[in-house]
Amino acid sequence: MPRLVEAGATESRGELRSGYRVVLESTDRRIQAMFQGQTIADSSHVLVMQETRLPPIFYFPRGDVSMELLAKTDHSTHCPFKGDASYWTLNVGEASAENAAWSYEDPYDEALDVKDYVAFNWNDIDAWMVDDRQIVDQPRNDAPAKANPFVDWLVQRAWQAKTLPEAVQQVAEVLVENGFPLWRLRLIIRTLNPQLFGMAYTWQRGADDITEFQISHETLQSEEYLNNPFALIINGQGGVRRRLEGSDPQLDFPVLEDLRKEGATDYVAMPLRFSDGLINIINLVSDAPGGFSTDDLGLLYEILPNFGRQLETHAQRVSALTLLQTYLGRNAGERVMSGLVRRGDGEELHAVIWFSDLRNSTSLAETLSRDDYLAMLNQYFDSVAGAVIEHGGEVLKFIGDAVLAIFAINEPDNPPAEACKRALSAARNARERINFVNQEREAQKKPPLAFGTGLHCGSITYGNVGTTKRLDFTVIGSAVNEASRIEGLCKTLGETVLTSSEFAQNVPDELRSLGQHSLRGVRDEEEIFALAAE
Repeated sequence: MPRLVEAGATESRGELRSGYRVVLESTDRRIQAMFQGQTIADSSHVLVMQETRLPPIFYFPRGDVSMELLAKTDHSTHCPFKGDASYWTLNVGEASAENAAWSYEDPYDEALDVKDYVAFNWNDIDAWMVDDRQIVDQPRNDAPAKANPFVDWLVQRAWQAKTLPEAVQQVAEVLVENGFPLWRLRLIIRTLNPQLFGMAYTWQRGADDITEFQISHETLQSEEYLNNPFALIINGQGGVRRRLEGSDPQLDFPVLEDLRKEGATDYVAMPLRFSDGLINIINLVSDAPGGFSTDDLGLLYEILPNFGRQLETHAQRVSALTLLQTYLGRNAGERVMSGLVRRGDGEELHAVIWFSDLRNSTSLAETLSRDDYLAMLNQYFDSVAGAVIEHGGEVLKFIGDAVLAIFAINEPDNPPAEACKRALSAARNARERINFVNQEREAQKKPPLAFGTGLHCGSITYGNVGTTKRLDFTVIGSAVNEASRIEGLCKTLGETVLTSSEFAQNVPDELRSLGQHSLRGVRDEEEIFALAAE
């Protein structure tokens, strides 16, 4: 509705640039916003913001708004031109409209004119009045605007990226191809990972590859992170724009001083929200004189929601694989992710089978508090399962306080002797870790931990078993049962690690025979071996 601006006394308040435009104009027309039959805003001093490809927005002076009907919320959004917007819920009687109003309380310099003004979402207002006449249709922005060069890329090429690093490489290249003065692009993508908060992917001009960096949960407590703009954004406090040129730039974060010394002229960090509300970050740095223009940021800002959805697809795949690997094991997770999801899907595998069990767990459970018992279990699993993983094994299952794991044998890359050596190294390492834990527990006057481990070689079935509605990806077969029975002898024979003869023949110099022994449920006696004297 351009005539609304043109018909009254108007004064241009700052066309930032042509191409992508943000124009703020004043009008002397009387504009009212009604909700539930009550006037919420009534002013003849409204500012009208015209932004490329967006409908005009009415901004009311706060003095002409019934602020007592607005309740501030925690919601916020970020605009690279105007800054961070705060939001209010509109309440009249029993009716409310959540986050219906917003205001830029501390806008960027380019948008200082909207400070202390309030805007309303068009569809949340029941009636809009202009000079006492109701307007039904939302005004349109008929100003011509050049095409967004990033849209074609988003529609035709962006989907071809198979991984997050490829997506980052693509978007950086298309920005540079279209004259975007980009020096560095960084994406912070959150993950569902018990060890990692997220991943950082960085493109920098002149570098050969995308740099990947893991962000641990511990990083979030570091001084470096807490004094970084990213911490504010992740906490939902909007975005950060800092121009780094001039005699007195605002360098309120240490990273800005560092970037300025390297020649950076402009810094932009914006939230990138996924469909579930999870906040990620896109960070842009320029070293060109003048930094980023409104054209630059506006055209990118337009495609961010759709680009974010494409990134979300990649991130969800990474999170799904991470969760599968966390709960099923590394190889099992990859197999399920690659399509082995039906009951009966699986394969025959030759492997070292590892079975460990915690000693005296029943008495420990009875004498320790729940929290102490869970902490003790985690110490035990960290020691035993941690050693397995560190030596290339795969933990398949925690069965109460037992650990079932395998060291796959895939000749010639991983012959039996190599797999057995790694399993023995893991067993020795687990014993060392438990000894260290017990030193700490003794100092804390806590009962020590003890465990037994049975090792066996054999053929197993590796795949999906269960019901059609609840499957388990695991290993089954007589070899698994034998490993469990061998572990059961550890307590009887007073040993921490015992192996079968099938295992021992691959590493004869590292073991000693304990003679023939009966295994429960196994018809023939088995020669059992223990670690050689050390």
